[in-house]
Amino acid sequence: MKLEGRSIFQGKAEGTVLKLKEAFSFLGGVDGSTGDLRVESKENVSGRILVFPRGKGSTVGSFTMYDLKVHGVSPAAVINRTAETIVTTGAVISSIPMVDQIDVDLLMHNDKVFVNGTEGYIELPDVKLIESASSAILVNGKILMVKRPLTTRSFPGKWSLVAGKLEQGEKPEEAAIREIMEETQIKVSKPISKLEPMLIRENDVIWKVHLFLFKLDSASPVLNKENEEFKWVSPEEIHSPETVSLTREAVRKLMEN
Repeated sequence: MKLEGRSIFQGKAEGTVLKLKEAFSFLGGVDGSTGDLRVESKENVSGRILVFPRGKGSTVGSFTMYDLKVHGVSPAAVINRTAETIVTTGAVISSIPMVDQIDVDLLMHNDKVFVNGTEGYIELPDVKLIESASSAILVNGKILMVKRPLTTRSFPGKWSLVAGKLEQGEKPEEAAIREIMEETQIKVSKPISKLEPMLIRENDVIWKVHLFLFKLDSASPVLNKENEEFKWVSPEEIHSPETVSLTREAVRKLMEN
């Protein structure tokens, strides 16, 4: 699986991800002589692919990165969502390959990753991409949500929109209409709204989700075995942790679109 980003500093590296969830300051966040982290994880950055959203803190953090390099305990590469001056400068003076404009939510701790800082992309050899269509069905201001069985392989026990994989040679809109009929026995025609695909990580899969909104005057779902329950909710009610990630955001954007 390849993710395109932007080259910040050239070079290539491979290794395992050490992921930090928050903005990170090298000054105070890591011991420059040993590589031991002082925040979040107590691991060591040496030889790891260090992943965090963005840098923060004092400009001395750039020289902390250089200190790591001098002591032979620097990260093999750095991946950010957004590069800022401190980390960029540190990567340059320390000759650490760096890429930004990567959705770091798609990376998991200990992922194997190859970083091409020269061309500005990363590769996840153990992660596969699967395309799916996900449809919001709107009736009288309510959205149809379906609950996946605990036995299903993807997002078990989660509430979701009506969704399914694209079949070979199938267009996303065709897949959306087919899945709605198969899973609910509801017949739809053209969507009133659609979005650019969203990427969602689940274990060793990145789902490329094509999103559609269909509006009907009425509908009476008849579920097949792929889902065990349904409910109609307002867009504002889509927020529980039992819901597939990004569902509320997707519905909001579909409605605005």
